[in-house]
Amino acid sequence: MPVTTSPHSSAPSRDCDSLWRGATLVTMQDGHYNLIENGVIAVRDGHILWVGSEADCPDFPGAVEHAFSGGIITPGLVDCHTHLVFGGDRSAEFEQRLNGVSYADIAAAGGGILSTVNATRAASEEELLAQALFRLQPLLAEGVTCVEIKSGYGLSVESEIKMLRVIRRLGHMLPVEVKSTCLAAHALPPEFKGRADDYIQLICDTLLPVVAREHLADAVDAFCEHLAFSPEQVERVFTAAQALGLPVKIHAEQLSSLHGSALAARHHALSADHLEYATDADAIAMAASGTVAVLLPGAYYLLRETQCPPVALFRQHGVPMALASDANPGTSPALSLRLMLNMGCTLFRLTPEEALAGVTCHGARALGLQATHGTLEVGKVADFIHWPLSRPAELVYWLGGQLPCTVVYRGHSRGDVRL
Repeated sequence: MPVTTSPHSSAPSRDCDSLWRGATLVTMQDGHYNLIENGVIAVRDGHILWVGSEADCPDFPGAVEHAFSGGIITPGLVDCHTHLVFGGDRSAEFEQRLNGVSYADIAAAGGGILSTVNATRAASEEELLAQALFRLQPLLAEGVTCVEIKSGYGLSVESEIKMLRVIRRLGHMLPVEVKSTCLAAHALPPEFKGRADDYIQLICDTLLPVVAREHLADAVDAFCEHLAFSPEQVERVFTAAQALGLPVKIHAEQLSSLHGSALAARHHALSADHLEYATDADAIAMAASGTVAVLLPGAYYLLRETQCPPVALFRQHGVPMALASDANPGTSPALSLRLMLNMGCTLFRLTPEEALAGVTCHGARALGLQATHGTLEVGKVADFIHWPLSRPAELVYWLGGQLPCTVVYRGHSRGDVRL
């Protein structure tokens, strides 16, 4: 925790509210550490007013000072792909799979995503809210200041809207920026079996206009895969969303290559996520459109996949790479974004610098927030974290456990975030 001192002057100042000093700043500008030794951050009205070294710091009379004794300060962490709102859990299925029961047998017995859909539809808003709070708190405790949460387990107009309302409520209740994504095109609901085009039409003609009118979502997502929706069906969703002024994202190339990521790039999507089977052509298209590659090592790990995302291609073509928890009940029950830093390095061969960029500047870009979040720069939101660590790579190095940290959200310390 920092030592807080009284203002330099008793006279109030409109120039600066607070100063945070005494640590090395890891600014993450341009995706690199860009360290500032013995740095200072000046905050006014929840935004960064000035950032630089102690030697260059101007005088800010009236500012409240917060002094650290070493350590590092990073931007607030961004978890740009989660499914935190859902009913029930699938731990019993996890145990069944480890005991040799196939996913097909589990699904035939009413398990799989259908079990989550049934539990989500049966749950009230208050029940979904309570369960989501339980899952979100560990992320906040380890430095997440911005999180995206998707719908996609309701798969009906009523239940999708219920999920999106819960997501919006989370953003109003907690000291975290919450971005809401409508993922109604996640799977085919049982009542539409054999009628996927009809379900897509329902999303486009009925659900999305309500979502846009009630400002329930900041983006629209779709799952492009053989077991979900075809590129043609996904494009219909994208066209409808963009006509309503909503940006788009995609789950693509997780299990096979359908070139959904290239489709997303043609629509200037914010991100394409998973991408284990992305090709050189996909990477070229994403680079040209500025679409972020969101890598999800949690699902790769739990599903025991063997095909890694083509990180070398993304590097070669200059595709920004984000990392996220993909917190969901079936394939990535992950409650630690920091663990994803290590997994991104050990499983996907990212460097520690690339991994940290993935949960700061590139994670923010995947949500369309690059102008306000993700780096320590003048004018950006004052979300940052002090860690009593010697270097940024330590964030990647430690496995498990909650590292002590001081989280500053919009210029105010939120303590240890035990909510």
